[in-house]
This record gives sequence, structure tokens and C-alpha cells, in this order.
Amino acid sequence: MDVGVLTVPLGGQSREDALTYLSDIGVGAVELGCGGYPGEDHLDRQRHLDDEDARTELQATLDEHDLRVSALATHNNPLHPDEETAAEADEELREAIELAAQLDVNVVTCFSGLPAGGPDDEVPNWITAPWPTEHADAHDYQWEVAVDYWSELAEHAADHGVDVAIEMHPNMLVYEPTGMAKLREETNERIGANFDPSHLYWQGIDVPKAIRYLGERDAIHHFHAKDTKVYDANAEVKGVLDTDDYTEEVDRSWLFRSVGYGHGEEHWKDVVSTLRMVGYDGALSIEHEDSLTSSREGLEKAVDVLQRAVFETQPGDAYWAE
Repeated sequence: MDVGVLTVPLGGQSREDALTYLSDIGVGAVELGCGGYPGEDHLDRQRHLDDEDARTELQATLDEHDLRVSALATHNNPLHPDEETAAEADEELREAIELAAQLDVNVVTCFSGLPAGGPDDEVPNWITAPWPTEHADAHDYQWEVAVDYWSELAEHAADHGVDVAIEMHPNMLVYEPTGMAKLREETNERIGANFDPSHLYWQGIDVPKAIRYLGERDAIHHFHAKDTKVYDANAEVKGVLDTDDYTEEVDRSWLFRSVGYGHGEEHWKDVVSTLRMVGYDGALSIEHEDSLTSSREGLEKAVDVLQRAVFETQPGDAYWAE
């Protein structure tokens, strides 16, 4: 298990400068955006796809800084009711899978997407309650759309030997562990989670228990290290379904925080230990979205906490149990 970083917060720097900086602060892996919301500042998807020279150049830079790629990232909505929007997201995702295979990267991270509430609707619709009953009907329709799409996409991923790691995210169809497990069951084992605890904390989900739940199903393909702090002064008045802007910090019920600023080091050591228990040995990819600090400071503080939490060696023999 190693400490990684999703490089999006360093998008204003060249790839060389970003990788130099991350290597210098002790990072071992990078997650590179190549489309959708993460953009492609450090990995031009179409330039590198089917271009061996471009991929060789990237690998040489990674080797120079003793870094590996934990995943390619392309977060968008391939289930969008607007056909052009959905087609663009689908193309990004399929090409990211193909590029990952060419780079010998095992994982592509993404969202599940979110359909409309019916075939004639024009905007995505996040259903969070089964009543009035038209909402339950809309939810059933959305799952039909999702299973059709993801079954085909899962076969594309299987053909290329790449795992697809879906981030459980609000305003997406899959936003919590049971939905993640359902989508995996309806498709194939290439579909799993990019386990990001930050979106689970504010929902009241116990993160170590959720790791066990998905780990028992071998459904954790990647991990995002991002924290969240719930601010009770606001949450106890208006709840946690908060539509205030993320920059209105004083008014929000919760904020994304740097690792260690939502939950302490003891909790993160429990997270790391639980990941090891369920067999996850990949990157802890830091995603910085803390509006109370700069990208560099947030990344450096997160690296500091996680380096004390991760295990660098494999377990030895349990001699004390013999």
C-alpha cells in the first residue's frame, strides 16, 4: 500500500514539475486525469492513445521520479439524458480504458452517471426517497438504464483487462455501498468501487464497516484519501443535504477537508488497517478539495498523516500464535 495523489490540484504546473514535486514530498503513485471533470492537464488522452512514443515518454518521466500510475481518471455522466453529453462521456471512458491497457495501468476511476427520471425527461434526477410513488418508478427506470449501459461497458473493460472503479458520489445513481454492490452484481467483477470516504462521512456511513462490506465482495478497486468534517452547528439545524456553495464555508453543514482535519490520525490508521484486512494493497490516492487551505499545503499535510498510517511491509509469520 502506498501514498498517491490525484494530480488535478497541480494542473497549473507542467507534468514534469508536478511529478518532481510529488516525488520530493514522498508520494509513490499518481492518478492522472484524462477526461471529464478531472480534465487532462497531465495526460492528453487522445495524444497518448495508440501513440507508443508518447507513452514511452510518459513512462520515462515516471521512472525518473520513481512513480507509478495507480489509475486514470475520467469522471463524467455517461447516463445523461442529453445524447451528445452522454456520448462524449462514454467516449472518454472507453478510450480511458483502452489507454489504461496500453499503459499497463489496471484501473480507471469514474462515476456511475445519473439518468433522467423517465425517457422523456431532459435533466438527470437524483432520487433519494421512494415516495411519492412516481419517484420509486423513476428509480426503477434509472436502474434499467444503468444496468443496460454498464453491462456493455463492463464487457469492454474485461476485453482490455482493466478494472473500472466507480466513486460513490451524491447526484449519481451509485452513491453508497449497497448500490455499488448491486451494480457489480448486475454486471461483472470488473466493476467495483473507487472508495472515497469523503462522500460517505456526511451520509452517516461508518467507513471501516463500509470497507468491510465491499471488501467481502472483492469490490474495492481503488481508494481516494479525502476527509470530510460535519459541522454540527449547521447540520443540526438544516441537516446534511446542503446546497450552499462549497466556498460558503461558515454556512455549510459539512466540508471536504484534508486528511486528518475531519477525522484524526487514529481513524485513518483504522481505515488503512481495515483495507489491509480485506486485501486491498493499492494506492491511497489523495484528492485535495479542502477550501480552507492551499493545494500544496493540503497535499503535504495529507501525505504526512498517511505516511504514518500505511504499512510498508507485508505481514510476517504470526509466531506468537504457534
